[in-house]
Amino acid sequence: QVQVVESGGGLVQAGGSLRLSCAASGSIFGINAMNWYRQAPGKQRELVAGMTTGGSTKYADSVKGRFTISRDNAKNTVYLQMNSLKPEDTAVYYCKVVWYDASNYWGQGTQVTVSS
Repeated sequence: QVQVVESGGGLVQAGGSLRLSCAASGSIFGINAMNWYRQAPGKQRELVAGMTTGGSTKYADSVKGRFTISRDNAKNTVYLQMNSLKPEDTAVYYCKVVWYDASNYWGQGTQVTVSS
């Protein structure tokens, strides 16, 4: 079992920045990847960025060049640095931990609101 806790959301003006954190605890030895998703009202949840334990990263086209995923292995935490935020980035952001057996563990989500 893995527990996942996100933090760092909030209200920011367009063009501003936020940094989200995702801390994993529990059976962390089995973690294969940690990914960030978001879900805006009335829309499907979508992948924003992801990082494997090997360090490979991926980004949605809509955030490339603006968002950066990073990690602190000592803290079992991944971060999502979000710069040049746009109103269309407004959503609930979720962290998903992927275990070696493909099990998924989700956090409770953190709200990001970007005002125009």
